Amino acid sequence: MNGRPSPPRSLCLLRLSALGDVSHAVPVLRALQQQWPQTALTWIIGRFEHRLVGDLPGVEFIVFDKKQGWRGHAALRRQLAGRRFDALLHMQVAMRANLVSAWVGADRRIGYDRARSKDLHGLFIGERIAERHGQHVLDAFFSFLEPLGLEIPAVPRWDIPVPDAAHAFARAALPGEQPTLLLSPCSSHPLRNWRAERYAAVADHAVRRHGWRVLLCGGPSELERRMGDAILAAARVPIIDLIGRDTIKQLQALLTRASAVLSPDSGPLHMANAAGTPVIALHAASNPARSGPYSERRYVIDRYDAAARKFLGRPAEELPWGKKVEVDGAMDLIEVDAVTAALDRLVADRGGRGHSP
Repeated sequence: MNGRPSPPRSLCLLRLSALGDVSHAVPVLRALQQQWPQTALTWIIGRFEHRLVGDLPGVEFIVFDKKQGWRGHAALRRQLAGRRFDALLHMQVAMRANLVSAWVGADRRIGYDRARSKDLHGLFIGERIAERHGQHVLDAFFSFLEPLGLEIPAVPRWDIPVPDAAHAFARAALPGEQPTLLLSPCSSHPLRNWRAERYAAVADHAVRRHGWRVLLCGGPSELERRMGDAILAAARVPIIDLIGRDTIKQLQALLTRASAVLSPDSGPLHMANAAGTPVIALHAASNPARSGPYSERRYVIDRYDAAARKFLGRPAEELPWGKKVEVDGAMDLIEVDAVTAALDRLVADRGGRGHSP
């Protein structure tokens, strides 16, 4: 492109968490690699999130462990001592990330526009991305390319590496070519979660109506184990239970192998989208236009406006962008019939079976 600025020698991305947002940052990094292949890229990232993307080629990762508190800040300061980057892309407005950014020496410090800033974000940056209302999180991340004079890709690229051992785990868990519905029932925000008996009803439908198998995934937390046990107790069909039994890379392999994923607004939802797997996304507490699956929203169950009207007394269009309706009862607005109908459409769109592993 004529007029493109000379590539910088070094560039630092700062996005610590969470899994979904980290997955949204990958296409930005891929665009940087494609357009500035000689630029040295560094990513400051959280410890857990590093497990998902830490093997991306051509990237130096600096891991910040929030559990260490100020010891983590001291360790990061030592790692960055004497270093200076040509530019910092400060892609997180939370106070923890703002404080982390203080240890990053950079000639240019690019952050969010005023409307999306909080926790004193403006004190830690020197430039802002353009203010745009109504952007998906990934599109907001892409906006960080514009101050650098770079093109925003027409199609995001993820290509998150999945080790052979993780693929082998997924093949062992899901042998053969039977279509599979993967249930990832829990968000880290409990008020975004659907009821266990409703997940069980969808599992029953997938097995009895379509002959699919159902796989249940989740982390090792007590909340996720309780949810999984409740789904298993309510279901009238066999369900493969892998809650707390897979690593983050094994989960990525399972998401890749699945025919469809059913999930509330959560990290696995966005990991599935990155893997190219269709997602039946459950949105009432959050706005799918901002945080739904980026590539394909045909199977989103959207009750965000209904939740806004019922619990906040205003239509969604009158709410601040990004406003959550995380209240008891919001997710109950999502009907089982709406979800099973989305699954029926998905099966029909894929010739009656779903994609083969």
